[in-house]
Amino acid sequence: MEFSRISFFRWRYEARFEQKLALALAFAALTGLCAQMRIYLPWTPVPITMQTFAVFLAAMVLGRNWGGISQAFYVLFGAAGIPWFAGLKGGISVILGPTGGYLIGFIIAALFLGYFVDRYIASRFFVTLFPLLLFANFGIIHGLGCLWLYFWTGMSASIFDILMMGSIPFIPGDIAKIFAASAVGRLLLPKAAYNGEVDAGKKYRLI
Repeated sequence: MEFSRISFFRWRYEARFEQKLALALAFAALTGLCAQMRIYLPWTPVPITMQTFAVFLAAMVLGRNWGGISQAFYVLFGAAGIPWFAGLKGGISVILGPTGGYLIGFIIAALFLGYFVDRYIASRFFVTLFPLLLFANFGIIHGLGCLWLYFWTGMSASIFDILMMGSIPFIPGDIAKIFAASAVGRLLLPKAAYNGEVDAGKKYRLI
């Protein structure tokens, strides 16, 4: 099992440009598919979706560069008109709308998470992935999403109103997605070096 994981990630790292491009496009499309699994709440223009799960999966599988690129493709191609944002929407108006901050957050969160899982073997265990995902989700994605919402409302809403629109209602579902993504990452990510990781050679007894 471990040999198969190391072999795949070494292949992914050494793959040709067009292969990496195809993987990035595939994960952009997966994010678009997950965006259609949505629930709208009556007091907020921000829907509940499965996008963050796809963002985290892209970061773990593609790593620090191509994970972020896959989400940049998702945002840029969606802004160009591909209807794969939530509700089968596309166009620059979505980026300028209430969810624009979350979309930018996807790119930064994927770069952040991909960096750690690429560079540190210790980050590939459930107990270390979970807090990394918590920060990527609530610190980066929610942080940028709520900041954008604040400006989108004309800076007239209170902090509590912004949090009720952009963060608090999504906490239970996001924690469930983070738990699931951490569990998938624990199974998927190799626990040994494949590309000169910073902590190569160290032994871990984490779960």
